[in-house]
Amino acid sequence: MYDIIVIGAGAAGMTSALYALRNSKTVLVLESESLGGQIANSPRLENYPSIRAISGEEFADNLYNQIIDLGADLEIEKVVKLEKGEDKIFTVHTEYNKYQAKAVIIAAGVKHKHLRTKSDRDDLVGKGVYYCAICDGAFYKGQEVAVIGDANTALQYSLLLSSYCKKVYIYTLFDKFFGDKAHVKALLSKENIEWRPNTSVTDFIGENELTAIEYKDADGNIKTHELPAVFVAIGQVPDNKAFADFVDIDNMGYIIADENCKTKTEGLYVAGDCRTKAVRQVVTAVADGGIAATNASLYIDSWED
Repeated sequence: MYDIIVIGAGAAGMTSALYALRNSKTVLVLESESLGGQIANSPRLENYPSIRAISGEEFADNLYNQIIDLGADLEIEKVVKLEKGEDKIFTVHTEYNKYQAKAVIIAAGVKHKHLRTKSDRDDLVGKGVYYCAICDGAFYKGQEVAVIGDANTALQYSLLLSSYCKKVYIYTLFDKFFGDKAHVKALLSKENIEWRPNTSVTDFIGENELTAIEYKDADGNIKTHELPAVFVAIGQVPDNKAFADFVDIDNMGYIIADENCKTKTEGLYVAGDCRTKAVRQVVTAVADGGIAATNASLYIDSWED
């Protein structure tokens, strides 16, 4: 049995492990996919205090090595169920095993929201359909590409792509943007960005890779646009279903918790992008991790007393 199990190995999860370990607690980190979370896909992190610039992958690797050196255990296993016994012990079920702990920190993060098309072409993800322009945009230097979305991420992707792509088309459902005014102003001033409002992308076309997108224009006409790449930025979604019996979840799927990172269940904490919060950045994820682990450690100490 562990003192604390951390669910998720992104910035919030690994910081939770770091603070728990420094409080002399035994820690198991469970990660369903890859280490580092979303920040690991960023080629350049420039807004973290004291670090002028670092790749997201290096940042995540440094954090991973730090917790492993301090004695953390880590397993790549997806959590599917959570239980709490009358003895206050949590049992965390994965697809392959089950583990026990005195406290649990949920740091499961969020994922990019996928665009559902009429042909359900998820097979083209990574083959012309992308959800991270920072990660994959440079592959299309000098070419024409499209962005789908109307908020800050879509605006930022469009501006980034316009710096090295021949032309960027941005498709939006409405005739307005929902991002920062500074981003909108910058986008509208770019000669190689073409805005296509009141459009709905209905399908991705291509056999083994994307060759075109299908969309409905403002008049309801179905048209196609030949392109080698499209970058989808329509939001992010959490996946907190496995914890639904032990936490309150808002209508967007996020776990309800304030800055103390405590859930409604004693001994269960939440950190990072999967909780309700106004700002989702690596620095706020790290802050959550430190708070959640400190509170979990204090909970265990008071229980043992």
